[in-house]
Amino acid sequence: MRIFDPHIHMTSRTTDDYEAMYAAGVRAVVEPAFWLGQPRTSPESFYDYFDALLGWEPYRAAQFGMQHFCTIALNPKEANDPRCRPVLDELPRYLAKDRVVAVGEIGYDSMTPEEDEALALQLQLAIEHELPALVHTPHRDKAAGTRRTLDVVRESGIAPELVVLDHLNELTVGMVLDSGCWAGFSIYPRTKMSEDRMVPILREHGTERVLVNSAADWGRSDPLKTRKTADAMLAAGFDDDAVDRVLWRNPVAFYGQSGRLDLDEPKPDEESSFQGNSIRRGGE
Repeated sequence: MRIFDPHIHMTSRTTDDYEAMYAAGVRAVVEPAFWLGQPRTSPESFYDYFDALLGWEPYRAAQFGMQHFCTIALNPKEANDPRCRPVLDELPRYLAKDRVVAVGEIGYDSMTPEEDEALALQLQLAIEHELPALVHTPHRDKAAGTRRTLDVVRESGIAPELVVLDHLNELTVGMVLDSGCWAGFSIYPRTKMSEDRMVPILREHGTERVLVNSAADWGRSDPLKTRKTADAMLAAGFDDDAVDRVLWRNPVAFYGQSGRLDLDEPKPDEESSFQGNSIRRGGE
């Protein structure tokens, strides 16, 4: 089984997770830029973080046989902080990088005017850079937030097939697929969506334009939820082709629109380093 996790925050995961993911079939990941759990105090901290997504994490993933790509953006939560707004002016130089396969995560957290402005501006950047957009739907008032997001997407003029709305559920999947956008689902241990809930959604809505991810971060999450969803699909009667579509071909098709996917399997080299740093710790 081959798996492409289209939304996972590997910065917050350990090398044990990389090993377990590879054993489960994960061969490629996309790591979206996101909020780190506490407010950043200056734009420069974003740039260090973006540089890590473009350098250190691809190196770390390669040591375990995985391709690592990322999306870059000012996230919705910090779009409300005036200290972070200058990041918007610096995004173009990052969006030109080879491993950046989308603009994201963008979207809504609290649905403020500041978030409106940041979302619209970054959708325009996606259009200008000919990149897909990864859009975060709010955890509160999800149905209203999803409808509002779809309105902004339509107003932006971006092609809907270049947009995925993530963190969806049973109440929001229909309106997103009807819009022509992609539908993303984050499979979590206790919140958002589970693999058992995902199976009926796939039965009802089909497997086209659907992305399933683990979104694993620093909170209670599981980087193997993609594999567990695949196993749940097989147990429910889906065939291998349907599983391969959802867990591999769909994310390849969506992010492939960037023209930047290189899915050749990297050759691990634990003796190598990135800027003088290696992942070898506690060895002989």
